[in-house]
Amino acid sequence: MMSERPTIADVARVAGVSKGLVSFALNDKPGVSVETRQRILSVASELGWKPSMRARSLSSRRAYAVGLVIARDPGIIAADPFFPALIAGIEIALAPAGQVLVLSMVADEEAEIASYRQLVENDRVDGVILTDLRTNDARIALAVELGLSAVTLGHPDIPSPFPAVTVDDAAGIRAAVAHLVALGHTRIAHVGGPSRMLHGSRRRNSFLAALAEAGLSGELAIETDFSSADGARVTADLLALAEPPTAIVYSNDPMAIAGMSVAQRAGFSIPQDLSVTGFDGSDLGNFTNPSLTSVSTQVQEWGRAATDALLRVIAGEDVVDVELAPAQLVPRESSAGPPRT
Repeated sequence: MMSERPTIADVARVAGVSKGLVSFALNDKPGVSVETRQRILSVASELGWKPSMRARSLSSRRAYAVGLVIARDPGIIAADPFFPALIAGIEIALAPAGQVLVLSMVADEEAEIASYRQLVENDRVDGVILTDLRTNDARIALAVELGLSAVTLGHPDIPSPFPAVTVDDAAGIRAAVAHLVALGHTRIAHVGGPSRMLHGSRRRNSFLAALAEAGLSGELAIETDFSSADGARVTADLLALAEPPTAIVYSNDPMAIAGMSVAQRAGFSIPQDLSVTGFDGSDLGNFTNPSLTSVSTQVQEWGRAATDALLRVIAGEDVVDVELAPAQLVPRESSAGPPRT
């Protein structure tokens, strides 16, 4: 009786050939006539045979998996649409290749380093995607030490042997500032992410440079941990100033949405009293009241492109840096001219 899951032995028996010949035919190796190969493939299809990932891994010494380790507070990850969109893009590239994602969420950078070592020691992954790049990021040297294939989301600030898949997020911040300045705002604040993260410092620097070009002060640029709670706290502090900002540029959508809620509860009308812009262009921004002006970075495409590049690196190809379309501002209802008085 045939087992519930057809094996190569089942295919060989029905096709009337050896298991070795079946293996050659299914792996498209030479030594099999066209007629025999076609018969074997037809039998495999009729039986519903599918390759065993375990057997495939053992024979090729591959894990057929890529890793993504995220060192952030789980609460921040759960509330931020960026990571689900990134993971969706990764899965879009992995599924057709018959590979899987090994995802690890850890609390801090020490646990993150340990997680990478465990992935390699247990042969769990063939390569990794490095996200949330930091100043002098230790993961670059670690991946080299471990012999891991890798790609980085963005360019590190230190030499790296790995290809980078990048989106010019600075262009989005500049566009947000230009949009608000064109509307007439002169007192604009920035609620940004941790400066130790390269994209946090890059967005802050882009904000300050854009204000300087407009001849405006950048005194209201404040750092957060990227969480909605911290964004809400900072927003309350800004609005309590004797001269509060008339517009706030946030470094992600969750903080912007939390900030709008804080402002509305404090009696500010958006956008009549306060204009708000977010970052990442999540779908949620379409359904807030008012809808959120945000910078779109096509996060899902970023994940797909990074995974495609990583699979090519794992396959032994020479992969150059990939530059995706720059971030673009999507104006909606949360931004307008400053208050008349």
